[in-house]
Amino acid sequence: MQHMRGHLHPISSLIRQANEIFYSLGFTLAEGPLVESEWYNFDALNVPKDHPARDMQDTFFIKDEPDMVLRTHTSPVQVRYMESQVKKGIMPPYRVIVPGAAFRNEATDMTHEAEFFQIEGLAVGKDVTLATLKGTLKYFLSTILQGQVEIRFRPSFFPFTEPSVEVDMRITGEHAPEKLRGRWIEMMGAGMVHPQVLKNSGLDPKAYSGFAFGMGLDRLAMLKWGIDDVRFMHSADLRFVNQF
Repeated sequence: MQHMRGHLHPISSLIRQANEIFYSLGFTLAEGPLVESEWYNFDALNVPKDHPARDMQDTFFIKDEPDMVLRTHTSPVQVRYMESQVKKGIMPPYRVIVPGAAFRNEATDMTHEAEFFQIEGLAVGKDVTLATLKGTLKYFLSTILQGQVEIRFRPSFFPFTEPSVEVDMRITGEHAPEKLRGRWIEMMGAGMVHPQVLKNSGLDPKAYSGFAFGMGLDRLAMLKWGIDDVRFMHSADLRFVNQF
């Protein structure tokens, strides 16, 4: 009797690859709850009380528990991780990645889903700079996309980083995905961890600095394998999964 071989979902495959790449750079994997308090999801990350992301249009609130939400990003794990280390008396350097699901109340189309996957990165220490961030992202993207990558930063704004940047990538090389080759593509948001976020986590922002970045794994999978519709990745259709 012939047994059919199973296949990894492309998101699972990306998480494994990313974990392996970041592990080689000294990062460990961290996890956190999918149902999160407003404190960790918003307040501890310096998101103002009147920020649009808190509206019912963007955030899934838990019925009968008004201060609990389905996490809208993986960033709450940043604060949870730093806080847990400080309580144990373990001070920086810290290096973690946080892959996992997030949820936003969005209309579903070819590029958007109410449930999606992100990978968060955090590095905190005494000499962490934007140059450290740029080198880390260049190594990660060039390795996972198998090409020579250029990185550029554009000024942006996020409540939990200062300064904040949008990260663009241009990839070249014979093994780079053909549709991406030579084009500048927006990949993620990033920046230096806001001093207030460090303070909320129990760290002295005068003694430590850090960078953080967040990238959609669904988007990365679409770029890496030329997937046209993000909904395929949440369809549970084996005809799609078996291609990987």
